[in-house]
Amino acid sequence: MTLNSNIAAKKSRKKVIDFSCVSCSNAKCLIKNNLNTITSSVFVENKKTLKCKKGQQFIIEGAPVNGLFFILKGAVKVFRTGINGREQIVRFAKDGEIIGHRGFGTEEYYSIGAIALQDAVLCYFSKDDLQKGLLENPKFGYDMMLFYANELNRSESKVKSISQMTVRERVIDTLLYIHRKFGKLNDFLNLPLSRKEYADYAGTREEQVIRVFSTLKKEGLITAKGKKIGIVNVNFLKKEIDEHNYFLDL
Repeated sequence: MTLNSNIAAKKSRKKVIDFSCVSCSNAKCLIKNNLNTITSSVFVENKKTLKCKKGQQFIIEGAPVNGLFFILKGAVKVFRTGINGREQIVRFAKDGEIIGHRGFGTEEYYSIGAIALQDAVLCYFSKDDLQKGLLENPKFGYDMMLFYANELNRSESKVKSISQMTVRERVIDTLLYIHRKFGKLNDFLNLPLSRKEYADYAGTREEQVIRVFSTLKKEGLITAKGKKIGIVNVNFLKKEIDEHNYFLDL
């Protein structure tokens, strides 16, 4: 192997790559939407862009909070470890969403873990740079405040709804949540998940999810092929849990 090819191979193995915020097309990103008001160029220049492989954990629960991650591309599972080490999935996140914000500014350690469900590209901003950017840019600070307010509203609404739902309703709610957030591809939900992951989000057990899926298939409401799940009648499922305001958790 020549020197040049050896250098190229090393570069290809690096996880840190360059990606300009100016050329970013992610319209849902808070940073992108505030580029015109962020006065410090250092804030954007110090950003790190990371490539994360499917199944790779990039936030470890209990690790020190050093910054926040903004998803440029991909899907991510955000979770907490509950009683007896059981995993509880807090949410699924996609392009434009923020990961790690629950510990930012209030705690010294991440209260959640995060794993890429697909190959993902993440933009990382350090805690110090973010705090400085928020202090220097009122609109950016205001938009971040609105983001936290919306997150709190969704969390409270989810807790209230789940406490009043049956297991079947919680599983249906999870299916509709994935459907409206990630859409579908070739008649299947565009985020293949294991039965355990469905259970960990719905707050139930894997065998109960399998049982509900079996019933929904017999009723002609869903189809299944391995991890792939297809919803046959979205409106019917919506009506079944309509009283719980399923639409609040986007």
